[in-house]
Amino acid sequence: MTIQWYPGHMAKAKRQMVEKIKQIDVVIELVDSRIPLASRNPLVEEIASGKPRLLIMNKIDMADRQATQQWKHFFETEGVTVHLVNSQTGQGVSTLPDAVHKLTAARRKKLEDRGFRPHADRALILGIPNVGKSTLINRLAGKKIAKIGDRPGVTKAQQWIKVGSTMELLDTPGILWPKFDDPQVGLCLAATGAIKEELLDFQEIAFFLLKTTLHHYRQSLADRYNLDSLPELTGTGEDQDKLVQLFDEIGKKRGCLMSGGYIDYDRVSEIIIRDYRSQKLGPLTLEWP
Repeated sequence: MTIQWYPGHMAKAKRQMVEKIKQIDVVIELVDSRIPLASRNPLVEEIASGKPRLLIMNKIDMADRQATQQWKHFFETEGVTVHLVNSQTGQGVSTLPDAVHKLTAARRKKLEDRGFRPHADRALILGIPNVGKSTLINRLAGKKIAKIGDRPGVTKAQQWIKVGSTMELLDTPGILWPKFDDPQVGLCLAATGAIKEELLDFQEIAFFLLKTTLHHYRQSLADRYNLDSLPELTGTGEDQDKLVQLFDEIGKKRGCLMSGGYIDYDRVSEIIIRDYRSQKLGPLTLEWP
C-alpha cells in the first residue's frame, strides 16, 4: 500500500509557520534518531527561508549508538549544525539554548552595532508528528506547558513558550508533507509512530521491520523470539518467502494461532511493531548513512 497522511491541520500549520518566519531568528528541526533522513521534512527548506538552522536528533536512547554517531558526522560534513538529545531524560537538553545563541551571534552584533539591545533568541521548533517536540519543550521550559502524547497529532496549535530569559520557542504542530516520493520513507515513519495507525497496514510494516532487523540486528531478533536460526536475505524474489516463514515461526513462538492452526498475521504484526516501539528488540536504527 502507499502510505500518505497530510490532513488539513498540517497544511494550515505550514502556512502559519511561513507567515511568522519573519519573527524567527533560528529554525530548530527535530528528527527521530532512528530514522534521521526519513524524518527530515523537505518543507523545512521553504519554511526556514534562509534562517540559521539547528538539527536536533532526538530519541538517541532508542537508536543504535554507532549509527547515530555516523549520522551526526554525515550531517556535519554537509554543513549542518547537529545536537543530540534524549528529551525523556533531559540528556543534551541543557546546552540547547547555548547552541541556539551561537547561531544568533551575527544578528546580535548587527543590532548592537546599530545601538539596539538584542531581544531574546526566537526559535521556531518543528518536526514530524510524535518526534518528541512537546517533551523537549517541557524540559527546556522546566514545566509542563506543551501537551504530550504517544500518538501523532497531539499538538494542534502554535504557541510561544519562554525558556528562561534568553530564548523564546514557537511550538508548532507536527507536520508531514503531501507526498512521500520514496515508499521506504512512509514505512519508516509508520514504523516509528509518526502516522495515524488507522491508516496503516500493520503486516506491511512488520515485514519491513523484520527485513531491516535481519540486515543489522540478527541477534536481537533471535533473542527476542527465541529463534534457533534466521534466514539469509539475498535481495532476490526468494526473500519474500523467507520472511513469510520467519513470520510463521514468530507466530508459533508467540502462540498467535487461529482455529485450524493457521497463523494470525495481524496479531504477529502488532507484536513485532509494539516490540520495536517499546525497545524490546533493543535500540534499533532503521536507516544508515
